[in-house]
Amino acid sequence: MRRRKGLVVIFICFLTQVLVAQSPQKSPAEVEKRVDAMVAGMTLEEKIDYIGGVDGFYIRAVPRLGVPRLKMADGPVGVRNYGPSTALAGGIGLAATWDTALDERAGSVLGADGRARGVHFLLGPGVNIYRAPMNGRNFEYFGEDPFLAAHTAVGYIEGVQSQGVCATIKHYMGNNSEYDRHNVNSVIDERTMREIYLPTFEAAVKQAHVCAVMDSYNLTNGEHLTQNDYLNNQVVKQEWGFDGIIMSDWDATYDGVAAVNGGLDLEMPSGKFMNRATLLPAVKAGKVSPATIDEHVRRILRTAVKMGWFDRDQTELSIPLYNREGSRVALQAARESMVLLKNDGGLLPLDRSKIKTLALVGPDAYPAVPVGGGSAGVRPFGAMDDLEGLADALGDSAKVVYKGGIPALAEIARATIFATEASGPEPGLRVEYFASTDLSGPPVRAGTDVRVGYGPDHPLPPDFHSARWTGYYRVNDRGTYHLVLQAMGEQGGARLFLDDKLVIDSWTLHRSLVNDVVLDLAAGAHQVRLEAYRVANWGSTTLRMGLVRSDAIVDPDAVAIASKADAVVVAVGFDPTTESEGSDRTFCLPIGQDELIQAMLAANKNVIVVITSGGGVDMSQWVEHTPAILESWYPGQEGGTALAEVLLGEVNPSGKLPISMERRLEDNAVHDNYYPNAGDKTVKYAEGIFLGYRQYDKGGAKPLFPFGFGLSYTTFKYGNLSVTPQSVQGSDPVTVTFDVTNTGEREGTEVAELYVSDTHSSVPRPVKELKGFARVELKPGESKKVSLTLDRRDLSYYDVTSKQWKAEPGDFGILVGSSSEPIELKGSVNLGTLDRHSGAAAAAGALPGAGTGRSRPAVFLAGGRSR
Repeated sequence: MRRRKGLVVIFICFLTQVLVAQSPQKSPAEVEKRVDAMVAGMTLEEKIDYIGGVDGFYIRAVPRLGVPRLKMADGPVGVRNYGPSTALAGGIGLAATWDTALDERAGSVLGADGRARGVHFLLGPGVNIYRAPMNGRNFEYFGEDPFLAAHTAVGYIEGVQSQGVCATIKHYMGNNSEYDRHNVNSVIDERTMREIYLPTFEAAVKQAHVCAVMDSYNLTNGEHLTQNDYLNNQVVKQEWGFDGIIMSDWDATYDGVAAVNGGLDLEMPSGKFMNRATLLPAVKAGKVSPATIDEHVRRILRTAVKMGWFDRDQTELSIPLYNREGSRVALQAARESMVLLKNDGGLLPLDRSKIKTLALVGPDAYPAVPVGGGSAGVRPFGAMDDLEGLADALGDSAKVVYKGGIPALAEIARATIFATEASGPEPGLRVEYFASTDLSGPPVRAGTDVRVGYGPDHPLPPDFHSARWTGYYRVNDRGTYHLVLQAMGEQGGARLFLDDKLVIDSWTLHRSLVNDVVLDLAAGAHQVRLEAYRVANWGSTTLRMGLVRSDAIVDPDAVAIASKADAVVVAVGFDPTTESEGSDRTFCLPIGQDELIQAMLAANKNVIVVITSGGGVDMSQWVEHTPAILESWYPGQEGGTALAEVLLGEVNPSGKLPISMERRLEDNAVHDNYYPNAGDKTVKYAEGIFLGYRQYDKGGAKPLFPFGFGLSYTTFKYGNLSVTPQSVQGSDPVTVTFDVTNTGEREGTEVAELYVSDTHSSVPRPVKELKGFARVELKPGESKKVSLTLDRRDLSYYDVTSKQWKAEPGDFGILVGSSSEPIELKGSVNLGTLDRHSGAAAAAGALPGAGTGRSRPAVFLAGGRSR
């Protein structure tokens, strides 16, 4: 009888597949009927196997039920893992475009690239809010403001999923740093979560109908996200109505029973914890309900059915691996993302008639640096570097003379000569390797290591779990030296002592992949001790150290070239070895770059600094003296072409900052609470909702460059603000209109920004919050009217007592400007007391710009742009 029942179930599965395959438009009832049949046909053991990944990037097949193997790929700036692919501008660059139509085009490109490679799940977008510039994955994310991030994410997700590929929004939530990410506990109060850290995920679920959510490594309010019942089950699944998949980040699951009960549907990359050995006894003991297992399986199968994966081959052979549309979108994203921060004296755009020799110096000029490091490090088929981009653009009219300007870290390490004795001739350091991770026990190997550390060209000993290098560095003449250490990241640690003083400590808290300290060293022999350990052979396996005199770090040839050039472009910033997943980075630029910029400024008055980074950097040593500064983020595969177009005026820069850039790190709202206290894994988000521009608006320190800021080669004027109606009741929308005029002589695009202010609230609220924006393309002298719509939630804060969004009656400021400061136009709207009939729905608070279908209110489409 049992065998007959199984055959019947299998037949039902087959029949429903055939029926649904003939009807591409699947009703919810048809989807659930098909899913129910498959779930009923699986044994408990098969179900448990199914909710654990397999082979690194797959969900296993169930051949006897016709369930296909499902393939995943890293994102979010390109389809990684399966060879070269389109490399788009980093997430923060996409956010800097403030262009939701471009976001959707970018997503479509990534979806098409996925289909060409048979990918079902793209692991992107990454949307964690920018708290501080040190986070190693800021370059993947969408900046500091949840409203802008939500708009960017929705366009991206809709584009990806339009191609039949599931987008996976990550990393849910409170994953706002990379150091010690498996252990950090982000303590965030309810209102701050609701107003700052959850809205982007909420928009992804409610508006873009994202297929999958990825839980992060960290704990939030004491619970790992992969077993956080409140955030997974209560918020995402019940409150937001999410019917898709919640999956773990790779190796982010820590307790199989807690994860299954806490809302995790899929453990990746394998069932390390959610497996038969753990869950079968838990089901038998009543700790896990069979219905809970069924629900996790059902969510995966439901997604597959809704996406049509049972009814077609996911590998779309008609889509080429090399995506020409992808190249066009990559170029457009690079163009629109670049933010002109400074342009004293109108140095830019460069006048071709006056440029006969252009000096290009800096470590990021060549080769190209399209993306940062880690799982977002997609490899393009080809990437245009700044050198080739500028040379091609200038052609025969001018020559581009290139020099790196400063040595690479590997060169510094190779050039540093250590000695085993204070006065002895033997070069190198004495090294001891240990089988333990804490230098305990007898060494398993010992000797002399001339090449200190290890790396791609210096293999790691197989029996190494910890090591100690000891010896001396001899200083001939007293001076200032850079002491630099590149450590291995989250899978190990290192610490460096000089004369028995701990000078660099990355043993337990990896503040950055590369650490650089400046020391005044007297003549003589200085004792060196380097200690390192590793716990796994995953991630970065490079360890280097070196010393170099500060006054000898800049190449004299670079100075000579700059002194003879008509202008100098200095390409500085980070790269995959210094800004990456798994560790944070420094606020200051990498070793020698400040000295390089200062040397160029001393040699030439026409200096343009181009920065590659995922966020703000310390510019204090040179910002006041540098005439032109351009933030290029990580521009993707077409960065060199876009940079040349912007510098030469073929493209008018239109990017606006999705972050606030601080003058000093101390001015950042999270400076005092970004890192945990010594010995503590807790990070208290003590700034609450006052992050970024919300903090600067409170008074005190001013940002170096404010949120929403970006210069153009033309000028714009705002006028004729109108707010209608001026008094509203209930959930009636508010329409804000104003004119933007190009008052300059060049065609340009302005991003107009709408902020709302509430000064009468019974709880502390920011001075203003972004609630609308529009990209406006204007010819010289042209004016256009912009219309944006506000709904009740745009006026609301999250009330922790009633667990609802609440807008208190009174006057709200309507503020319009080209950035968060200064504001160009001011108006107001009065919100009346809720009446009995309209109050319930309005008080609950719809998502900003919530609507149905593809004709959502204008505020959610950035200025009425209808996709």
